[in-house]
Amino acid sequence: MTRWRRRLRFRFSCPDRGGMEVFYAGTVLIGFLIIGLVIDGGLALDRTSDAEYIAQEAARAGAQQLDPGQAITGEAIVVDPDAAQAAARAFLSIEGVDGDVAIAEDGQSLTVTVRDAYHPYFASLIGVGEMPVTGHGTATLLHQPGE
Repeated sequence: MTRWRRRLRFRFSCPDRGGMEVFYAGTVLIGFLIIGLVIDGGLALDRTSDAEYIAQEAARAGAQQLDPGQAITGEAIVVDPDAAQAAARAFLSIEGVDGDVAIAEDGQSLTVTVRDAYHPYFASLIGVGEMPVTGHGTATLLHQPGE
């Protein structure tokens, strides 16, 4: 038998030839999927952190809008509700997010809730759409008149 006939005969006599290639291809595909989900999870957490930061900064911007009529006379140090909401909403608008602004009845604190969405890169390949992201921030006035 010639050499090429032996090689040809050997190739067709091994029924398991190529079985490991499918296993490795599946393993690599699953590995890429897991890495992609980890990346998407990290980016979603980063977007949540950004939403928290934006909410906190919007609350601070709103809390700086004091009611001058009460502050100058020494009656109380409270936020001007209209100016505070306008300042917080302006900050949210500059950042390009949507949110709610609430002022406590005593005028001493302002709470901002930010709503945003994260659009995943890799998870969208398995049918995961946009993921809602929420951030909360509160600013409280600490100084009282006469202090």
